[in-house]
Amino acid sequence: MRGESGSMPEENPENTLKRLSNGDLDARLRAHILTLSETRGAGKTICPSEAARAERPDDWNSLMKLVRRAAQALAREGLITIYRKGKPVDPDNFKGVIRLGLPPAK
Repeated sequence: MRGESGSMPEENPENTLKRLSNGDLDARLRAHILTLSETRGAGKTICPSEAARAERPDDWNSLMKLVRRAAQALAREGLITIYRKGKPVDPDNFKGVIRLGLPPAK
């Protein structure tokens, strides 16, 4: 969208930072999920909000959708399992409250 002078309006620096660091943010959220899950150990789970709080303690709620997406990607790769009511769920077909943990031992 062009401004009145015909030039592109300046982007808010905060928005620029968010836009440019989204890839890094995804990688950090994935790392938080993996680290927290591994620290908790086999047979234990974490709340997705723990990963969001690890990244942004004062504004964690705004990250919840991104954390869920990162968890889905990790689950598709077999690195974690998404649990609903204590049972593993399909990472592409779930709703509601979830927990994240290491995959069950085979």
